Amino acid sequence: MTIVATATRPQRAEGRGHLAAKLLDGRTRLRELYQEGAAKIRLPDTFDASMEAVIINTAGGLTGGDRMDWSVVAGAGTKIDVTTQACEKIYKASAGVAEVATRIEVGAGARLDWLPQETILFDRAALFRRLDVDLDESAEFLAVEAVLLGRKAMGETVDTGLFRDRWRIRRAGRLIHAEELRLSEGVAALSARPAVLGGQVAFATLLYAGPLAEAYLGRVRPLVEGMMGGASAWSDKLIVRLAAADGFTLRKILIPVISVLRNGARVPKVWNL
Repeated sequence: MTIVATATRPQRAEGRGHLAAKLLDGRTRLRELYQEGAAKIRLPDTFDASMEAVIINTAGGLTGGDRMDWSVVAGAGTKIDVTTQACEKIYKASAGVAEVATRIEVGAGARLDWLPQETILFDRAALFRRLDVDLDESAEFLAVEAVLLGRKAMGETVDTGLFRDRWRIRRAGRLIHAEELRLSEGVAALSARPAVLGGQVAFATLLYAGPLAEAYLGRVRPLVEGMMGGASAWSDKLIVRLAAADGFTLRKILIPVISVLRNGARVPKVWNL
C-alpha cells in the first residue's frame, strides 16, 4: 500500500463581533450583541451615561490567513468608548495575510471613541487593516491607531513584512477622510528614511471629526511640540501624527492628547503606563 502525504491547511483564527447601542432613559444601553469565533466583546460597568466596550481576540494574536471582523453601531444620542483588552500582536506569516476589518456607524447626536491599544508587528508579519466609518451630520468621532515595529525593549526589529492600513470616513454619505498606508518588503530601510519615520519604530494617527476640532487644536499643539509629528485642523476635522523611539515614549505622548480630544476624560481603564 502506498501512502501519499497531502498538505494540511493550518488552522486559522476567525472571529466576528457586533455591538449596537441605543439611548434609554438618558443612558447608553445595549441593543444588539453578537460574538463568533475568536471575537469577544465585554462591557465593563461605567459610572455615567456612557458605555465602554472592550473587544478581545481570544486567539492571542494574528498571523497570515487569520481574519477578524468588528462592527459597532452607536444609535442616536449614545456615547460609546471602544478599546481592546491588550495590544494586538501580528506574528510572522508563513503564508497569507492577516485581515482586520472594522465598520462603525455613529447616529445623530452620538459620539464614538475608537481607542484600541497599540498593534505590535513582528518581523515578517503581514497585515491588511480596514476602518470604514459612517457618521451622521451631527455625530462626533475620535479614532486612535498606534503601531509598534517590534518591541524595542525586547531587542526586536522588523526588517521585512507587510502592513497596509486603509481608512474611509464619511459624514452623511460624503467622504471626509481617506488614507492609505503601506509598509512592505524592506520595512526597516523604508522606515529609516527621514520622510517616513526617520528611524523611529512607534507611530500613531489620531483623528477627531466634530464641531470642536478647531478648539481642540490649540490645546493639542503644545502637547506635541518638540516631538516628531504635528497637528492640523480644518473643516471640522483634526488630525494628529506622531512618531517616537519606542512604545512607552509614544504612549506617554498619546495619553494626554487623547484626554484633550475627549474633553478631559481619561483613557479607558485597560490602558496603563
